Amino acid sequence: MNDLLKRIFAKKKVSVPIDQVIHTTPLSEDQLVGVSKESLMLKPPQFLVGTGQSVGMQRDHNEDTLFTFTSVLAEGVNDLPFGICMVADGMGGHKNGEIASGVAARVVSKYLVNRVFLRFLELHKEPVDESIQETLQNAVAEAQRAVVRYAPGGGTTLTCAMLVGEQVTVAHIGDSRAYFIYSDGRIQKITKDHSLVQRMVEIGEITEVEAQTHPQKNVLLKALGQNDPVKADIQTFQFPKNGFMLLCSDGLWGLVSDAEIYRIVSSNSDPAIACHQLIEMANANGGPDNISVIIITLRGL
Repeated sequence: MNDLLKRIFAKKKVSVPIDQVIHTTPLSEDQLVGVSKESLMLKPPQFLVGTGQSVGMQRDHNEDTLFTFTSVLAEGVNDLPFGICMVADGMGGHKNGEIASGVAARVVSKYLVNRVFLRFLELHKEPVDESIQETLQNAVAEAQRAVVRYAPGGGTTLTCAMLVGEQVTVAHIGDSRAYFIYSDGRIQKITKDHSLVQRMVEIGEITEVEAQTHPQKNVLLKALGQNDPVKADIQTFQFPKNGFMLLCSDGLWGLVSDAEIYRIVSSNSDPAIACHQLIEMANANGGPDNISVIIITLRGL
């Protein structure tokens, strides 16, 4: 990692509770060998990204926004893949929900490009006065102000992954989700839903099973656009070796089980095809909401 990244990255690693790890059928030895060969063959290292989006089967318009931006700076010494991926889900039933999600995605992505990624292209780099986590928190604060201004009465979730080499920092508000999918057969939810039913589960009022069909499962306790100050959950992780990262709105995870998510993502070498298959399954299961999916894999490291 180059000197710039050493200065701007927070070194603290955040562990994820074991109850957020789903163990599924491990990949076969042939599958693991295939993944490893693919990783070794790709130089320079790069992120492969697939996206998918659907209005669903029961909505008449889309309130989700997704955004991806990835690039590579390869000079033969400090080859660096980097990017931004995010999902924002406009709050259903709220005025300007679709505007809110678009505003949030645009403001956060522009802030991160200007504050972080354009620095990689500078010949004479100025000292950095904030960490990646601080930069993401400031980007979310900018988005909060913009949503209140441009989409009054609207609201949105935001789950954003900032990717730099093997390190990924996630900013999260609401109930869109981020997962890691490992080559050894694990799927790990790395975000915590900011929802009423999640809180009810935590205090023991209902079970996880009851939460899946609770009539208030879509009620959020935190979202961009609220009048109260909003602070995102920020965590930094190591990108899963030879694995995947998945970002999605609740139109996916509410309809497709973790086991099915794992099966589809791990069995497709093309992230775009996996996104398409996940959306098809969500729609086949009723598709009551908009669906947005991003799948990322890192190859060459």
